[in-house]
Amino acid sequence: MAKQKLDGVIEAVHYQTDGQVDWVRAYLRRGPVFSDLVILDRQTLIDLLRSGKRFMVGERVAYMGAQFNLSHPLRLVQKDGKAVLVVGDGDAEHDRLDGVPQL
Repeated sequence: MAKQKLDGVIEAVHYQTDGQVDWVRAYLRRGPVFSDLVILDRQTLIDLLRSGKRFMVGERVAYMGAQFNLSHPLRLVQKDGKAVLVVGDGDAEHDRLDGVPQL
């Protein structure tokens, strides 16, 4: 099985009171390795997805550097002219990151 090329791994999410993503905690690819944890606000994450970057939901394997337990891809969909962040298949009316721990 070929290794998937991804540009970031989402580890946790924080929502605003209206259900929209406020920020995510993520690891970003830096060449052959990944960064330390970074906080990305919603607009930065949307900009990265629009530029073609691929993100997955997952968690880092302890003491294994660039090894992650990955689950589902993060997608950007348009709903009524607004950007909506969705994990996995299907559509949503608002941001829906199922399976991502909330902070």
